[in-house]
Amino acid sequence: MARRTKSVEQSIADTDEPDTRLRKDLSWWDLTVFGVSVVIGAGIFTITASTAGNIAGPAISVSFVIAAIACGLAALCYAEFASTVPVAGSAYTFSYATFGEFVAWIIGWDLVLEFAVAGAVVAKGWSSYLGEVFSFGGATAEVFGLQVDWGALLIIAFVTAILAWGTKLSAGVSLAITVIKVAVVLLVVVVGAFHIKLRNYSPFLPPPAEAGEAGTRTLDQSLFSLFTGAEGSHYGWYGLLAGASIVFFAFIGFDIIATTAEETRNPQRDVARGIIASLVIVTILYVAVAIVVTGMVHYTELRDAGDEANLATAFAANGIHWAATVISIGALAGLTTVVIVLVLGQTRVLFAMSRDGLLPRVLAKTGKHGTPVRITLIVGASVAVAATFFPMGNLAEMVNIGTLFAFVLVSAGVIVLRRSRPDLERGFRAPAVPWLPIASILACGWLMVNLTVLTWVRFLVWMAVGVVVYFLYGRSHSVLGRSMAAVSGR
Repeated sequence: MARRTKSVEQSIADTDEPDTRLRKDLSWWDLTVFGVSVVIGAGIFTITASTAGNIAGPAISVSFVIAAIACGLAALCYAEFASTVPVAGSAYTFSYATFGEFVAWIIGWDLVLEFAVAGAVVAKGWSSYLGEVFSFGGATAEVFGLQVDWGALLIIAFVTAILAWGTKLSAGVSLAITVIKVAVVLLVVVVGAFHIKLRNYSPFLPPPAEAGEAGTRTLDQSLFSLFTGAEGSHYGWYGLLAGASIVFFAFIGFDIIATTAEETRNPQRDVARGIIASLVIVTILYVAVAIVVTGMVHYTELRDAGDEANLATAFAANGIHWAATVISIGALAGLTTVVIVLVLGQTRVLFAMSRDGLLPRVLAKTGKHGTPVRITLIVGASVAVAATFFPMGNLAEMVNIGTLFAFVLVSAGVIVLRRSRPDLERGFRAPAVPWLPIASILACGWLMVNLTVLTWVRFLVWMAVGVVVYFLYGRSHSVLGRSMAAVSGR
């Protein structure tokens, strides 16, 4: 039986179908704004402080560097793929052109998990900051016995409306808000630098003995520490590595740029520029913030604050309460653009899967503004229900493992496509192929094994459900599968 692999030419040709055509409105600057707007969000405002306090200590800055290197390697692979196959769907579309339909479905299903969970969690985070900024407590209410997070519902409704109206409009909104939150981040670095105390960097790598009981539970320790017989992955070298796997969440977003390749005026040039520019900008900001925050307060103070530790915690501990308020406002703005781009990424992946028939094809129909309105409304409603009515735990690691899995497949796909289709026009060529993609695969795989055992269990269960859905619906409704059957039946 022939493997269902969709050619690059067919993928590009599908973008010209009148009923499913996306409008080409975006420049490389728009893409950079999208990347920076989604990456500078929940990670820099919350993950930094809590991970420093509970996992890595002052060595969190090194954890950021490790995560940035892994992202940088994957970014170059994404840039080549996006310039070669400028089609919506990102890793899903790239996998379809290299590994075939089944692997493409698996990675698409994986991306659905990544964007949906991240969107709902960030929306709830936005709601909590809304209450803090306007000092009216939590943005929740009880309706018919149910706890309704109306703040999360508000932000999802706003995001869904502007995305349905047009991608260019959402890019403009993202730019305005991104300027605000980047200014807040720079404020953190500049003001915080005057309150750094060198003694807070000691010990730079806290001894693992300080992990306590939390690091000894099997499901809470990293897979790597479990396999090597370590007692836990809190602090020490295991904590440094586990920290890199966790703060990786703070870098998630640059890959979403690849999902908008089909809406870019010059994708062969601009997608690569947007991906690389956004990653460079946020890496510099992240490392600077990590150094400043861990220098302002000892990591034990952040540890005592638990999961509630954030950038405002460090400033409040130094008596700079006005800055803590400004940071809360910046976080509110930052999370707004994160939700915008996460929902955008989710809709574009589902759009590509629907256009290929793996999901109901009618969903891929675009409206008068050149956007997939039906999918946008469905995604908005689904994320809104999850964020409004259901309590969300700390699911950052679930997002991480899904993203890292996508990075591995994209990196491998660059090697495959270089060998199988050397004739393709590549607007950007990743250097040192196949060695750079291999390094990306190893780096991302390394971060994956440093995630917790419980995260791996949840991920495998989700993937198993995806396999069932594919064989019950996707395989029999696939546009490519039906065309291959028609050709073979002649």
